[in-house]
Amino acid sequence: MTPPAPLLELREVGFGYGGRAVVQRVCLAVRPGEFVIVRGANGSGKTTLLRGLLGLVPPLAGQVERRPGLRVGYVPQRETLDPLYPLSAFDVVRMGTWRDLPCWRIAGAGERRRTHAALADCRASDFARQRYASLSGGQRQRVLLARALASDPEWLVLDEPTAGVDPDAARGILDLLSALCRERGLAVWMVTHQLGAVAGRAARAFAVAEGRVRPEPPC
Repeated sequence: MTPPAPLLELREVGFGYGGRAVVQRVCLAVRPGEFVIVRGANGSGKTTLLRGLLGLVPPLAGQVERRPGLRVGYVPQRETLDPLYPLSAFDVVRMGTWRDLPCWRIAGAGERRRTHAALADCRASDFARQRYASLSGGQRQRVLLARALASDPEWLVLDEPTAGVDPDAARGILDLLSALCRERGLAVWMVTHQLGAVAGRAARAFAVAEGRVRPEPPC
């Protein structure tokens, strides 16, 4: 059986700033349905790699092939929403549907359905009407994951999604990510320091160190 074509492929790629490479000679492929772990010490270049994969930092060298129209959902480690702004969890998740709206049209019934579906998928419906600022760390991460799912992604990229989250909530988030990989064929790439929490879940792993990105045995 022929494996599916990669969503994104990097060949000898360098990413950096001001003409100086922070990570270089990166060779990797993002494949549908794979759970991939990226680890590395602070300052190793993980953030630069992540930004490069997301297309926020242009390559300095090498070749990047991206599937046309590739839809990516991004879950940051922390969302810097102003706590004084009265956004509910539902409002935050609905932002994920805006990528498909023309500039002249507000969210309608279809976007609301997608918002409710994403909240349900992330087991976040019970607190959908609560203020985002009042939620616990685990609840906020579920909301941010739901926002990413509301954009109907093919690839989920998560930056330390279990940092600052209690063990039970972290396990629930990781169970959900594993299910999304298995049942929907989503590619899931997760930056983490908590390797014990992801044991047995990842198909592949990469370590970022000294400007290079090297494959490792899966967790």
